[in-house]
Amino acid sequence: MACCKTYATVDDIIATWRPLKDEEIEKAERLISQVCAEIRLTAERYGKDIDNLIEQSADYALVVQSVVCDTVARVLNQSADSDMFTQFSQSAGGYTISGTYANPGGGTLLLNRDLRKLGLKVQQFGIVDIYGTKRNERHTARKSPNRL
Repeated sequence: MACCKTYATVDDIIATWRPLKDEEIEKAERLISQVCAEIRLTAERYGKDIDNLIEQSADYALVVQSVVCDTVARVLNQSADSDMFTQFSQSAGGYTISGTYANPGGGTLLLNRDLRKLGLKVQQFGIVDIYGTKRNERHTARKSPNRL
């Protein structure tokens, strides 16, 4: 069902993460298409054209490929064989157990750090003009190239 352009391949995931089992390869192929579509639609919501940005910069293409591989690896890592909690605690006397799921829905999930890598989520600040000369201006704060 790969109808649109994908930004990574199963070989990219294997090269950056680990060798995949046969059933994981099939799942990874489906997930790559889903993640690429999700990136494309998310970028559209932010007013960006990912395909155009990739054509303009080979470095940006590598970052998009990295985000796709990371997202697919994150989903594949949450199979039945692995621990699905990022935090877990239990106690014996009061029969208490608690945990925080890494990916509660189990599907593809673009994290805020992924969106920042793609340049889609940048810090913004607003200005309140008490004199009423300017209204609803939004500015994006970008790091200076000279600063780390």
